Amino acid sequence: MPKQTFFNLPEHKKKKLLESAEMEFARVPLFEASIANIIRMAGISRGSFYQYFEDKDDIYIYLVDEKVKTAIIYFIGLLEKHNGDLIEALTEMYYYFLYSFSDEEEKHLLRNALLFTTYRVESSFTSMLEKYLQNEHFKLVEGLINKDRLNISEDKDLLHIFKLVSGLAFNNLIEKTVKGLTDEEAMESFKRSMYLIKHGIYKQENEK
Repeated sequence: MPKQTFFNLPEHKKKKLLESAEMEFARVPLFEASIANIIRMAGISRGSFYQYFEDKDDIYIYLVDEKVKTAIIYFIGLLEKHNGDLIEALTEMYYYFLYSFSDEEEKHLLRNALLFTTYRVESSFTSMLEKYLQNEHFKLVEGLINKDRLNISEDKDLLHIFKLVSGLAFNNLIEKTVKGLTDEEAMESFKRSMYLIKHGIYKQENEK
């Protein structure tokens, strides 16, 4: 994560550095990304970069972390909109995520993130998810969910639900990228997954 010197920067300088990094990560996968290009676009020296971040993985992870924070705030609003219906909120959240990558640069950034993630970054994603699923934001989310509609025995089962759905969403996006699915085809595939989670893959006793 960023060093304190980064947070001490004026807002316009932080924004310029992060925008430069995003442009580079959209241009090429993380392992091919060049700190030289980032600092050239940001107008800073290499020494300054290392005063702010450990390496390019560090700034990449921070960028993703910031996007996750924004997504959580949006998801809280969706839970309120859907009166605590977790599946409906998650489905619309996926729709928002899918269509938020509207321009070519954002689509390239997503593609590179999905197909060329390093082990370190993947581990950080997992840790990041677990961190958010156990902090105060998740407690707020948990309080908005209508648990009467869920077949769970303990509140901690919600963590498993979120991990399951995030895994499905991640795989769905990879399939979209690899197979060249349209946004509509990817959305339909995700809706099908959500339907099976909501209704189960086994028939109920009275349906046999």
